[in-house]
Amino acid sequence: MREKGLAGAGAAQGRDAMALKLLFWELEKHLKSSSGASVVAIDNKIEQAMDLVKSHLMYAVREEVEVLKEQIKELIERNTQLEQENNLLKNLASPEQMAQFQAQVQTGGSPTSTAQPPVPGGTTQALPSSQNSGSSA
Repeated sequence: MREKGLAGAGAAQGRDAMALKLLFWELEKHLKSSSGASVVAIDNKIEQAMDLVKSHLMYAVREEVEVLKEQIKELIERNTQLEQENNLLKNLASPEQMAQFQAQVQTGGSPTSTAQPPVPGGTTQALPSSQNSGSSA
């Protein structure tokens, strides 16, 4: 009977061990599925945060592009104005003034630092009013 009791006890222990294994298997399965769900939730949160950062960055870039476009437009207008003034001054300058200017450019001198040569006929040539107004580039 003792052998029968031990055999019965062994069978009970086998069933308990099997139940314990089944319990651990179920617990492991549950943990894996819930951690998988939490990993997915974390991934979704990260993706949302990255989308938010991306949208803010794109907004800032668009604003900066608009500012730069406006600056480019203003610089093009200013360049056109200066080219027109330059052409006018070239047309009004005497050949002697142009030669002096070319010499100063070649030597690296400043045209404003030297006196204008006298114009034949005893008169001095006046600069256009846009140059006398003191505007600077």
